[in-house]
Amino acid sequence: MEEQADELRALMQEDYVQTGSEGSAGSDASEGVVKSPQVKKNHNTRIIAITSGKGGVGKTNFAVNMAIAYAQLGKKVILIDGDLGMANVNVLLNIVPQYNMMHVINKKKTMKEIVMDTEFGIKFIAGANGFSKIANLSVDELDYFATQFASLGNADIIIIDTGAGIANNVLQFVAAADEVFVVTTPEPTAITDAYGIIKIITTEIVDHTVDIKLIVNRVHSADEGKRISERIITIVGQFLGYKVEYLGFVYEDPVVQASVIRQKPFIVVNPTSKPAVCLKHIVGKIEKMEPEYNEGVSSFIKKFLGKKNKY
Repeated sequence: MEEQADELRALMQEDYVQTGSEGSAGSDASEGVVKSPQVKKNHNTRIIAITSGKGGVGKTNFAVNMAIAYAQLGKKVILIDGDLGMANVNVLLNIVPQYNMMHVINKKKTMKEIVMDTEFGIKFIAGANGFSKIANLSVDELDYFATQFASLGNADIIIIDTGAGIANNVLQFVAAADEVFVVTTPEPTAITDAYGIIKIITTEIVDHTVDIKLIVNRVHSADEGKRISERIITIVGQFLGYKVEYLGFVYEDPVVQASVIRQKPFIVVNPTSKPAVCLKHIVGKIEKMEPEYNEGVSSFIKKFLGKKNKY
């Protein structure tokens, strides 16, 4: 496997790290930016759940900036705030949602009406407590919600920022997504909790294999990221018999906290910063990988709503 540190050094010296304007996704790429291939007809939307074993590891910040990195490649991206307890995506994007998923569930709005455009080329959906109410919906209400959610199938990528930890709704998102990215840091508690969430995922979701990938955030060196990932992956393999893949690391950098204060993602504030380059590297790596499961929005709905429905 190529060393991410070597690639980052190369990327820092090339025009590739330069991003385009903050316009909408799908606009003409700037000179020097890698263009994404044309989306095929009848493509399946790639659905990624971003989760963590504990709060405070930078999960939401990673999800937001990753979504923008994809949009800068010309992808149609929808970011869903699935953290029902601490919904912070809109704070990082500096937007105030007027509507959320609950308005769709209550049939007051369509999905199209609650999707928000942003200045960063991504679309955003506020989850609020809507997802937690789905289990109590009637058959007709489930039918309406499933139909509305299916309208998101024109997106190339749907990224779901789940809550941290082991809440039931977190496992619902994880079980339904094509891929699950677990974010951790070098802190001992974060490492322990990352293993804990992976253990729960692999033991609670037994009807299919979950495609789990690992990101180590806030590292001070490439070696630190590699060392932490190898520790977790080895333990998971030894005690759970499960394969987890290392996606990469993101550097600790003051630009991240500064961007949070400004409520503007760091990949936009400083696109050539170390964290931004790391994220672009990770997205580039993801693009080269075929997900083990990529069955689109209809499959996500079917798994999310459970076996008791007809979807």
